[in-house]
Amino acid sequence: MRLRVEFTTEPFDLDEAPPHAVVAREIVTDAALDAVDVGPFGNTAEGDADRVLGAVTALLRESLEAGATRVSLQVNVIADAAPDAKDAEPDKGDAT
Repeated sequence: MRLRVEFTTEPFDLDEAPPHAVVAREIVTDAALDAVDVGPFGNTAEGDADRVLGAVTALLRESLEAGATRVSLQVNVIADAAPDAKDAEPDKGDAT
């Protein structure tokens, strides 16, 4: 299963990234996730469910310890690139 996490940490500081935001960014960039996008108003990352859930656990714990007063996140299941075997069309055999 693949997951996508979207998250923000607060309080915001537009002049300089606060320590909790730096910690959160380091966690997702070091977690070997796919399609990581970090920005001042939100962050997203995708990857294997175990990696995403591990990163989310670390992100919550470490960003709160670094001073975050709020962490907002959303986790979504995303479709796998390859269909499951049960979803594949049955082999119709040789029609000759």
